[in-house]
Amino acid sequence: MVEIERKFLVKSDDFKEQAFTQNRIAQGYLSSAPERTVRVRIKGERGFITIKGIGQHGGMTRFEWENEIPIGEAQELLKLCEKGKIEKTRFEIKSGKHTFEVDEFYGENEGLVMAEIELESETESFEKPDWLGEEVTNDERYYNAYLSKNPFKYWEKYEL
Repeated sequence: MVEIERKFLVKSDDFKEQAFTQNRIAQGYLSSAPERTVRVRIKGERGFITIKGIGQHGGMTRFEWENEIPIGEAQELLKLCEKGKIEKTRFEIKSGKHTFEVDEFYGENEGLVMAEIELESETESFEKPDWLGEEVTNDERYYNAYLSKNPFKYWEKYEL
């Protein structure tokens, strides 16, 4: 129940032609406290509830518990979430023995495209595709819980 994840900005749309799946995602937060986030997500036709703990080791490692729930329950729970929903399409792309999840955001986070990779250890190496940009693992502004309250389109200055 520990997640080791690294996040990167994406510098081109080249990843789309390499995607083997894509799903529309809507998500909200029942709690966005940094010590414990409780997320409700609808991914395609499936519902999920996820609890994440505070990040350790620069945000790369943290507790994560996720469970699938009936989609009707997820739709009802989304109505109870804090203000600020996340809307995105997730593309999955193989790179060596790993899979990158690339999120293209919509709504108030339009223009932001990020890639995540889950690893077995913090020191595990992986192949970096050409479309992968700057690493933002340690930058809390790129956490979805932060983006739900501080949307990308309102950031004063950003660099991709």
